[in-house]
Order: sequence, then C-alpha cells, then structure tokens
Amino acid sequence: MTRAYPVDVLLSDGTTVQLRQINPQDAPGIVAMHSRFSERTRYLRYFSAYPRIPQRDLDRFVTVDHGDREALVVLAGDRIVAVGRYERLGPQDPEAEVAFVVEDAFQGRGIGSVLLEHLADAARQVDVTSFVAEVLPANGAMLRVFADFGYQVQRQFADGVVHLSFPIAPTEQTLEVQRGREHRTEARSIARLLAPRGVAVYGASATGQGVGAALLGHLRDAGFTGEIVPVHRSASSVAGLPAYPSAADAGLPVDLAVVAVPPEAASAVVADAAAAGAHGLVVVSAGFAEAGPEGAAAQRTVVRAAHAAGMRVVGPNCLGVANTDPAVRLNATLAPVLPNPGPVGIFSQSGTFAVALLAEAHRRGLGLSSFVSAGNRADVSGNDLLQFWQADPGTDVIMLYLETFGNPRKFARLARGIGRSKPVVALASPARSPGVGESPGPDTEAVSALFAQSGVIRVDTVSELLDVGLLLADQPLPAGPRVGVVGNSCALTGLAATACATQGLTVAAGYPTDVGPQAGAGEFAVALAEAAADEGVDALVAVCAPPLPGQPTDGAGDFAAALPAVSSTGKPAVATFLAGTLPVGRLPAGVPAYPSVEEAVRALARVTTYARWRSREPGVVPDLSRVDPTAGEAAIRAAGDHPTRPLLAAYGIDVVDSVSARTLDEVLAAVDRLGCPVVLKAAAPGLRHRLDLGAVRLDLADPAAVRRAYAELSVAFGADVLVQAMVPPGVPCVVEVVEDPAFGPVVGFGLGGVATELLGDRAWRAVPLTDRDALELVDEPRAAPLLRGHRGAAPVDRAALADLLLRVGRLADDQPRVRSLTLNPVLARPDGYAILHATVRTGAAVARPDTGPRRL
Repeated sequence: MTRAYPVDVLLSDGTTVQLRQINPQDAPGIVAMHSRFSERTRYLRYFSAYPRIPQRDLDRFVTVDHGDREALVVLAGDRIVAVGRYERLGPQDPEAEVAFVVEDAFQGRGIGSVLLEHLADAARQVDVTSFVAEVLPANGAMLRVFADFGYQVQRQFADGVVHLSFPIAPTEQTLEVQRGREHRTEARSIARLLAPRGVAVYGASATGQGVGAALLGHLRDAGFTGEIVPVHRSASSVAGLPAYPSAADAGLPVDLAVVAVPPEAASAVVADAAAAGAHGLVVVSAGFAEAGPEGAAAQRTVVRAAHAAGMRVVGPNCLGVANTDPAVRLNATLAPVLPNPGPVGIFSQSGTFAVALLAEAHRRGLGLSSFVSAGNRADVSGNDLLQFWQADPGTDVIMLYLETFGNPRKFARLARGIGRSKPVVALASPARSPGVGESPGPDTEAVSALFAQSGVIRVDTVSELLDVGLLLADQPLPAGPRVGVVGNSCALTGLAATACATQGLTVAAGYPTDVGPQAGAGEFAVALAEAAADEGVDALVAVCAPPLPGQPTDGAGDFAAALPAVSSTGKPAVATFLAGTLPVGRLPAGVPAYPSVEEAVRALARVTTYARWRSREPGVVPDLSRVDPTAGEAAIRAAGDHPTRPLLAAYGIDVVDSVSARTLDEVLAAVDRLGCPVVLKAAAPGLRHRLDLGAVRLDLADPAAVRRAYAELSVAFGADVLVQAMVPPGVPCVVEVVEDPAFGPVVGFGLGGVATELLGDRAWRAVPLTDRDALELVDEPRAAPLLRGHRGAAPVDRAALADLLLRVGRLADDQPRVRSLTLNPVLARPDGYAILHATVRTGAAVARPDTGPRRL
C-alpha cells in the first residue's frame, strides 16, 4: 500500500518539516543542499571528498521508480535539508541498501530516525525484508541511528567500513522506540507553545475594541513574564505597549504568535511570525473550515505555511492557550479571568464551551496548570496535549472536552498508558453511528465501559466534569468501594446510602452513622475521624444539614474544617453541605463539596471505578501460534471484499466447512462430500442461526431426512441453503469486530440468542487485546454464567474462547482493511468451540491512524 506524500513530521526539538518522495525537479535543490555540506559530512556520506555531484550521478539520484529504488527528501520551507534512499540489491531480492544524509545545520534533530521509519515502511510494501548499510567507523551519529532503533543489527568490519544488516519487520521493540520518540517530539512541540519567551499579538486594534485587543489585554493583565509584542501596521503603541509593523522589528525573542485577523490576512501573519522565529501560532480568528469550503482551503493554506516554517498551529476558531505557572503566567485566551494555579490540565475543542468551563472552574476553586482550546483542530489536538501532560510535573489530572476523535487508536493507546499514573476525565458523547455489517456496535453503556477500560473517566455534563476534577485534584484515590457515610440527618445519610448502592458502591458495615441534628461540630468531627480510622472503610461521604429552627447557626465552618484532617489519613472524602449550612467563602481548601448528595456520591463512584482499573494488572499482549499477518494481507488482496476463510485461517481461526447450494441435487452432492449427519440452514444472513424460526434443521441422519428438510426450507425461506457437517452441541456465542469513532477497532463478545441480542448483552474491548482483556470479555456479559456451568451444565472451555478473542483482536489490529467481522454462532463446549459461520467486510486500503511511521 503506497502512503500518501507529502507528510509533515516533527523533529526532536518540536519543529516541523515536510517529507516527500523525490522527483526529477528536485535536482537544483539536491545540488544546493550538497553545496552546504561540510567536508566532513561529504566524506562520511560518500567516503570521499566528493566536492560536486556529477550530472550522471545527479540524474540517478533524483530519478527513481518508487519501488525497487526509493528516495525521500526532507524540506524545511522550500529548502531540501536531507535525503534518504534505499535500492534493492537485485530483481526480487529481499534485501536493499539504505543510506541518508542530513545537512549540517539540521543534524542531531532526529531526521535520520524519521527517514529510516518511512524508508522501511516503503520497502516493506514492495516485499523488501531487510536493509544493509555501509558506514564509516567515524560516523558515530549514523551508527547510533541504526543501533538505537530497536532492530536486530548485525555488524561486520571489513576494509575500513562497518557493514550493517538488519530485518525491517516491525517488532515490539521498534514500536516502543518509535512511540517513545513520538511522545518526546510531540510533548516538546507543545511545551514550546505553553512557555514562550515572547508573544506577538496580531489583530489588536489601537482603539482597544475587538477580539485582538481583548487577547492583548488578558495577556498583559495576567502578568505574562515574557515579552509582549503588539504588531500593528501604523500605530506606535497599542494598549500602552510599544507596537511594531512586524514582529521581527521588535528585536525581541518571539516564540508564539496569537492571531486575531481575518482569514484572508492570515497567510501574511504566518510569514511575519516565521521571520521573527516563532515556534507556534494560536489562531483565534473564525471564518476557516467551520465556515465552508473557502474557509477550509484558507485553513489548509495557513497550516501548510506554518508547518513549512517549522511551526505548529492551535485552532483556528479557538479560545486560546494558557499556562498558570508563576514563571510564565500566560493568558493568551478570550477568558478574562483564569482559575488559580493548580494541578489540572484542561483541553477543549469548543471555544464557546471553554469560556463557560473556565469560568465555572474558577468559581468552584479548581486549580489549573495549563489550558488549550483547539477549535477546528487543524493541527494541535487532544492527543498532543495528552503527550505533553503525561510528562508535565505541574499536571496531575487531565480534563478533556471532546466533540470528535481525529485519531481514535492513538487516543485509546495514550489514555491506557497515561491513566496508569494520571487520571484522564473526558466529557464525550457515548452516542455512536451504526456499525458496519451485522453488528450495531457498542451501545451507550458499552461505550462508557470502553472508556473506563481504557483508564478514562467519561462524564456526561460540565458539572460532572468539574465534580470529578475537584475530587481528583484534592483527594487521594480510594483503595476500594466501601463507603462510610457520616451525617447529622438520618434522611440525608439514608439518601447517601441509596445513592451509593445505585452507583455501584458498597456502604461499609456499621454505616451510615447519624450523629443527630443536635450534634455540634465536635461530635461531627469525632464521628468522621472514627470512620476514617475504620479499616473497613475506603472512602467517606459527609452530609451536613442546616440547623433546625431555634438552634444556633454558628459553627458551620467548623463542620467543614474537620474534613481536611480526615483526608490526611489517605482516604478520600466528599461532602455535601445543604443550602444554608456553609456560608459562601468558608469552605476550607482541599475540601470537595457538592450541592447535592447524589452529585457527591456520583463523583466518588466515578473515581472508585478508575482506581479499581488502575490497581489491576493490565495484562500482556501474548504471542500466538499459527499467526501469519503476511498471509492474512495476501488473503485480503486475493479475495477482495470477502476474504473470510483464508483470512481467518491466517490467524489460526478455523471455521466449520459449509457448502452453498440452491437445488436439491447440489444439496445431496454436498451431503455426499460431508457425510451424514448434516445441518441445513437458510442462507439469508439474518436466518443462518435462527433455530427458533425453523430456519435451521439439525442432525439430518440420511438423504431422506435431507430431502424432507430441504423441501420445507425452500418453501419457507427460499432455495438458497448452507450445508454443514453436524458438530456436537454447545453454548452459542457471538464474536464481532467493529470500528468505533473513539477507540478504533473494538472486539465484542456475548452469548447468542434473541433475548441477549435484544438486551445488547455484549462486552467490548479496544485492540490490541491483552490476555486479561480476553478473559474479562468472556466473563463480562450478564449471561456469562451459562458458560460456567449454570444449573448443573458442564462448564465450557473459557480459556479456548479467550484464545479465540486474542486471535480476532490480533487480526483486527494487523489488518486495517478489515471494517467488520462476525463469528456467529460460536458453539462453546467443554472441549473447545466450533465456529459455524463467519463474515468479514473489508474496505479501501487506506492508512490507519496510529500505525506506520510518524507523521502529523
């Protein structure tokens, strides 16, 4: 499969360059690059001084067939700064020689590793399986590129040259190396945006009116520690700050450009910011892709120009970016007031939504580390911010508002990794479009479970997002689901106990504790302390009602003051102070208080589910026998849209043989081949397993029984039937794969039957599946007790089912052309299983995000 070029890639310092295939028109650029090489670079690449490129060599360099010979160039702006190439050693030879050279000014920035990734990917597509290279011993940088990639490199030294050879098939080690580099480059590119030395503001009017002026004012009023450079064609000052016709005229370091100009002026701004050395653009202006085709074209132009200049783009049509670090104090947003500094990073696609989110976070005292609004998400996305926050010491909790998922596989992968150390809370819709093929895909409940199984706490509303964020920011994680409820009202403690049961929490033995409406703050504090010390309690819910008429009203603050001491025990506590109980502004820092009991318990339940996921071992992706991804890919190429049987066989998945027939003679011929007893099934997709409708006739022992069954089936359901050998009975199960917009390919498992289908009794996991995922899939459906020997039946071989799920997951992960897969029914038995029918749907050969070499 040929990948689309050009592509933009990130270097190790966070800058962007373009990578594309070479063409004959690149000859002048190759000559110009060669002229900029130092003598050392020429010698290390060509093993001689090689002061100029002869015309014959130049023609060969720039003219390749993009198959047996490939060459890729790297461009910074319109200047070629590196070239990499491979050449097959002979016709159909599985080996190719690889080499690349990087201009001196760009060496040490990760270009060699990016070129090697893309060259290896291109070579594999034409059945090259290994690379060879010759490197001078003095070329330590090039030797490290090969050695550090994770390939099993063999070295030989002869005639003063190091001869290298290595297979280029991806391995777990090469993938780990590649993703580690991806993480570092993407995190670095975001770090440069959020901690600039100087900010240029474009579009701020001298009158103080408009979006640009607001951005400039917020930047200034937040006390930004770097330089602020208003750019204005005619004014000498804007908002009391010196203004300049161009950012470069200021003579100050400018790392970030904040843009509030119309779309038609944006390209000029990109050029001006690039000339000043900016690393990134924050385009607040609207009128781009959200406005229609012309705006979309303008957006592509801006992003392309920015990437060519080495810059990343936030937006367009966004709210801006912020960093509350006291060393930075960046408020390049349209929000006039930011939350106080704290441990929570916030990402929002919607600018309008983000204004309300930041305001509510400030009102509720949620501490912010940094904030990014992506708007149209033309470049910087939530995945980039996940990469940054993963390693950011100032961020302990990540909150996301997601409307769509640009790269679902990457999001799921990053979330699973980051969630092991930092909570990720996402406001994302569980609604899904229908699946492809026979399955409708995960329902809303299953989607919520998919988020939870990926370490993401999914919420439905802004209020829930902040509820959970407050708890995570200020409290430790619970060690289990046992909750001690303490309050001064039996009605409220009873309500809290009911809410715990509804949310899947367990009210600890001996609770709820009601200190009574007459109790004072001291008695309340003692009860809380006793609950916190109770070894049978993992978390606390404190509920406080207003005093009864005639009781003293002071001391409410003392009730709340008891909570921080409880939290110091290592157990989280949530509180509800009903209206009138706690005066505004008297809530101690670190106390997550909620306006209702239900909201407090719901937040605690979300965090408890996350803590349970985090405490469990994630499992491993095991090696599987009888798996041949190359054979699977060949099966898809050979069979087109219906590669079912050979594709499944390539992953060690065997389907009981079936024969299609549409006449009695064909049916009898199939019976002769298969031998009795046999099964006849109506061939229509919705009927093949419908024993309840009479569309399946079992255990036909002789040709006479076959004739009678076919006569009845053909009248009721049509002439087309399937003939299969009779297999031992078992518990019918269903295995399926669909593409989910948030997680990419997901594997579903459930028991067969009309009732379970109506109830949507399916468990789902995103690929790649670990051994733990597979076992959990088997045990998770509500009907799973039928597999474990319900009512005296023999238990089925659940390990065999788990192995089948691992194979299906591996297939879905390896083969991006597979859009859906259904195995229905799978008869599970004590001695294994039998797959009676399988369907696979494939699509166009397009690159799947989060696979292959790095690219933006």
